[in-house]
Amino acid sequence: MLASAFAGLATGLSLIIAIGAQNAFVLRQGLARRHVGPVVAVCALSDLVLIVAGVAGIGTIIEQAGWVIDVVRWAGVAFLTWYGIGALRRARRKESLNAATGQGATLGKALRTAFALTWLNPHVYLDTVLLLGSIANTHQARWWFAGGACVGSLVWFAALGYGARMAHRALATPRAWQILDVLIGLTMLGIALMLALGG
Repeated sequence: MLASAFAGLATGLSLIIAIGAQNAFVLRQGLARRHVGPVVAVCALSDLVLIVAGVAGIGTIIEQAGWVIDVVRWAGVAFLTWYGIGALRRARRKESLNAATGQGATLGKALRTAFALTWLNPHVYLDTVLLLGSIANTHQARWWFAGGACVGSLVWFAALGYGARMAHRALATPRAWQILDVLIGLTMLGIALMLALGG
């Protein structure tokens, strides 16, 4: 049972650690020290729901209804393009560097963005629901595997959101925030392009 839990932890972390739209947003919120707890909670709890759904066999239903992934993919392309352009535009205006000046998006906007970056990302369904669910079901103790993956998700998002504070001093200047926003914008647009091309 513990072996399955550790396998779930390792597999979950290997899938979630890659730099993506969701991670970039959590990192930015952590660096800005704005609504970190609620954003981390939305991302982590969403991941838990998706992991449990995958282990419970929902992945088979999604696999049969391929059009669902297509709808999510194009919604994700639209949202990521909008968000990426917004980050690049924000990087051009020093006065709008909200995170650097201590001002920022409202809690509602931050939660909507976290929710969209999680649930409008087809890779979440492919990696977390289908792939993780399939791997879990190769283990006799599949719910221990799921538990390990859930712990990995909670640890990752908490570490990313709250651990980002340690880099806050290095990003205390408007120029640093401009660079960060450019990198986030390019990341979002790159992911949107890959999704549009079916990657």
